[in-house]
Amino acid sequence: MTTFVDRVELHIAAGNGGHGCASVHREKFKPLGGPDGGNGGRGGDVVLTVDQSVTTLLEYHHSPHRKATNGKPGEGGNRSGKDGQDLVLTVPDGTVVLDKRGNVLADLVGHGTTYVAAEGGRGGLGNAALASARRKAPGFALLGEPGRSGDIVLELKTVADVALVGYPSAGKSSLISVLSAAKPKIADYPFTTLVPNLGVVTAGSTVYTIADVPGLIPGASQGRGLGLEFLRHVERCSVLVHVLDTATLESDRDPLSDLDVIEEELRHYGGLDDRPRIVVLNKVDIPDGKDLADMIRPDLEERGYRVLEVSAVARTGLKELSFALADIVAKARAAKPKEEATRVVIRPKAVDDTGFTVTQEEDGLFRVRGDKPERWVRQTDFNNDEAVGYLADRLSRLGVEEGLMKAGARAGDGVAIGPEDDAVVFDWEPTMMAGAEMLGRRGEDHRFEAPRPAAQRRRDRQAERDEATREYDDFEPF
Repeated sequence: MTTFVDRVELHIAAGNGGHGCASVHREKFKPLGGPDGGNGGRGGDVVLTVDQSVTTLLEYHHSPHRKATNGKPGEGGNRSGKDGQDLVLTVPDGTVVLDKRGNVLADLVGHGTTYVAAEGGRGGLGNAALASARRKAPGFALLGEPGRSGDIVLELKTVADVALVGYPSAGKSSLISVLSAAKPKIADYPFTTLVPNLGVVTAGSTVYTIADVPGLIPGASQGRGLGLEFLRHVERCSVLVHVLDTATLESDRDPLSDLDVIEEELRHYGGLDDRPRIVVLNKVDIPDGKDLADMIRPDLEERGYRVLEVSAVARTGLKELSFALADIVAKARAAKPKEEATRVVIRPKAVDDTGFTVTQEEDGLFRVRGDKPERWVRQTDFNNDEAVGYLADRLSRLGVEEGLMKAGARAGDGVAIGPEDDAVVFDWEPTMMAGAEMLGRRGEDHRFEAPRPAAQRRRDRQAERDEATREYDDFEPF
């Protein structure tokens, strides 16, 4: 059964914003007491946060679909809807967030670090918030905005100071078990270690973390064995320790060729050339291993490596190794630039920034893109004529109509607002004027006039009564 997962694909969806409410206050002797529709609540965000107690992504491997709660709709009586609850997903320290194309979105290092992976939708305004001096009783409200959704990839890169690399069965697990309190699985067959193991080592006043990476073989950087899955766990380490087996039973292997193979795989993987190296000759407690270590040590030192001879079984050479690693880790920490507090930088938009763009596509369609126009379209109820008129007013004030004219649009040309897969398309009428003063009674808009036979009949009857009244006033008795 899988107990360690370091890469998952997560399907996330933030909460939708609640719809605004279109309501009119009513009480005795006040049939039309003014608009009192409340605003909709905001949808919940999907937030990733680092938790030191979490060590694997196994939870998201079993349940990769996660969704935050929606905001509640507004109600009459100026009651706003409740905001949706944020969905907080805990991840291990060292988790990298990527999109589907492999672009890095966030690198989460340090306890408490957070990243908003998907933002919840805004709640729609109720008609009470939309009321103005010219539109005193709006008969519409804005819809809630849908929350962001999509797929992200989480990759875990172990946060450790030292990484033990080498062939399978070189003794890496045994070494970390005697240097720290870690208890990895140890056996006399290859690929015993299937997951990275972490241990904490104390050498004098320096405390550092050491990682045992699963064994590497030729072609690991191209996907052979387990190397490609776990090479990412050495990226954050300050020093690499080559653990070489001096008592291998395989006739076609020797410590020098093992070192060349591992270095070649690290070079192909990339990004690790600047890390200091130490060579550890393990299993020198065996007579043949000690003889081989004495033979190859001059060659390794000639290549510039610092060589240490140890035996995890006999526990020899461990103190010298732990202090040598502590010295390199301390120097790496001192050379690292100090982290400064995050500064909040506010970059206001230019005054002449319209906030939208108008482009003409090959088929002659004019496409309008921008945060405001697209958001306004998403929040408009197109079944309500007054809401559509309000949208037209906002677009005109923003300058969309002027932008279409400059782009060469003419009456009857197709205009799309939004991306290709989710756009509102309509035929443009440049004579459409904007202004709330054009509105008649609540719920009516001159730009969407429709025959009203009942109203016409009422007006005709009223005209007949007025005529009859005038005839009565003009009547003179005999």
